Amino acid sequence: MKLIHDSTSCLLHLLLLAELFVHSSSRPTHSFPLCGMFRSMIHQVDKLTSLPKKLHDLTDDNDDVFEGVENRLDSLPKMQHTAAHFNSLKVNESLSQLFEFSQSFRLHVEWLKTAKENFSLSSQSAEDASSHLLQLSNLVNASLSQMEEKVPQSPSPSLPVASTAFDVLQFSVEISKRLQVFCDWSKRILLLLQRLSHCHKH
Repeated sequence: MKLIHDSTSCLLHLLLLAELFVHSSSRPTHSFPLCGMFRSMIHQVDKLTSLPKKLHDLTDDNDDVFEGVENRLDSLPKMQHTAAHFNSLKVNESLSQLFEFSQSFRLHVEWLKTAKENFSLSSQSAEDASSHLLQLSNLVNASLSQMEEKVPQSPSPSLPVASTAFDVLQFSVEISKRLQVFCDWSKRILLLLQRLSHCHKH
C-alpha cells in the first residue's frame, strides 16, 4: 500500500510540475502572425513606389511647370514626419492610420482614373496604383481584425470637378507627389513596426 501511495504522490508532483511549466513558459504572441503581414504590406508598398510618376507621365523638367501651383485636393492625407512621431509609434494606432491613408489614396486614385477615362487619357497607371492600394488596405484590415482592433471607417472625400484635360494633368501631378510621400512614410512606418514586433528579417 505504501508503494502505491508513494507512486501516486510522485505522479501528482510530476503533474503539478508539468502544469507549472506550461503556465510559466512563454506563449506565442500576436506579433508572429503580424510579421508575415508586415512583409506582405512592405511588398505592396514597394510595388506602389514605382507608380506615382507614371500617373502623369511627365519628365522632371516638365513636372517643374506645376511648381508653385496651388494644390486643390485638400482631402489628400497629410503624413507626419517628425522624429517625435516615429519615436512614439504604437502598432495598433499606426496600422489604423495606415488603413485610413491607404483607403483615402485609393479613393482619390479611383477618381483620377475615371477623370482620365472621361478625357480618353491612359488610366492604366491609376488602375495599377488602385489595385496595390486595395491590397495594402486589405492586409492592414486583416491585421487589425487579428489584433481585435476596430477598423476605422473612411469618409468619402469631397473631390472637385475635372473640367479639362489640363485639370486632369494637374490633379495627376498633385496626387503623384503626395502618393510618393505616402509610399516613403508607409515603408518607414512598417519597418519600425517590424522592429517593435521583434520580427526576424528574411
